[in-house]
Amino acid sequence: MRVRPGRGRGAWSLGAPRQPARLQLQPHYDPEAFGRFSEGIARFLGTARFLVFQTAVVVLWIAWNVLFRDREAGFDPYPFILLTLALSLQASYAAPLILLAQNRQAERDRQEGERDRRASGRTQADTEYLARELAAIRLALGEMPTRDYLDEELERLRQELARLRARVASDPGGDVRHRAAADRDGPAQQVAGPDQPAGGGA
Repeated sequence: MRVRPGRGRGAWSLGAPRQPARLQLQPHYDPEAFGRFSEGIARFLGTARFLVFQTAVVVLWIAWNVLFRDREAGFDPYPFILLTLALSLQASYAAPLILLAQNRQAERDRQEGERDRRASGRTQADTEYLARELAAIRLALGEMPTRDYLDEELERLRQELARLRARVASDPGGDVRHRAAADRDGPAQQVAGPDQPAGGGA
């Protein structure tokens, strides 16, 4: 039990004089602990062990009261009103406990579904991002020169170089080799000129 002050309109007002707290007796319990207890009971009620146990109790109850119906030991004679009351009381408590356990399970399923939905959304966003990145990589690779393209360009450059060499070799007025040789011989003659006699003979 827990004592809580009353929640009147003037109790929370700073402009009104403080009112004496009224005592209210309210039951206090832990919803989580009670929920776990209800789930344990509901889980036990849905097992074959409980059915066997209840059947054995009912059979022993009826057999005992039938065998000792004329003695003081028979506490619940036919039509077994006490047994009917006990089973009704059990059913009246079992139904709310089972409903409470189902509600808790439904809430857990809802929260788990919400988490799965958020995780699925993140996974979809990541997948779309990776798809865009792969598309960008494919476009970039498509713009890069391939081996065949490089081979074709090299072959074209070889042909162009061969044509230039053939043109230089076939040009009589612009023989590069003769001009290079003249350039090499010219400085040598200029160096040896002053040492030779004026007539040029030995």
